[in-house]
Amino acid sequence: MEYFFDNERPIYIQLVEQLRLFIISGKLKKGDKIPSVRELASIAGVNPNTVQKALAELERDGLIYTERTNGKYVTNDEKIIKKFKITIIEEKLATFMDDMKKIGISNQEIIEYLQRK
Repeated sequence: MEYFFDNERPIYIQLVEQLRLFIISGKLKKGDKIPSVRELASIAGVNPNTVQKALAELERDGLIYTERTNGKYVTNDEKIIKKFKITIIEEKLATFMDDMKKIGISNQEIIEYLQRK
């Protein structure tokens, strides 16, 4: 898995977002072991403290959990994963709809276009 970061927002937030996408897309599957903090920092090319902060947020969200002495794992709870998938869908659609309105595309035109695809 590759990680890409921009300079517009804090790296840990971007790391959280990318890891969420890896989980909801199935690139990281339910029950998969997450690489260690140092390993993930090396893979992503970021500071281990940044990784620790991102993983703590994912754990608060319930997307990952810690097994003492064994490391961190992706949740097995499909409801949590689905909740985040729906949230991301809604956010992306809201942005898309706003962009379409800005350029004068109606909801009906969007629907007609999507039906042709």
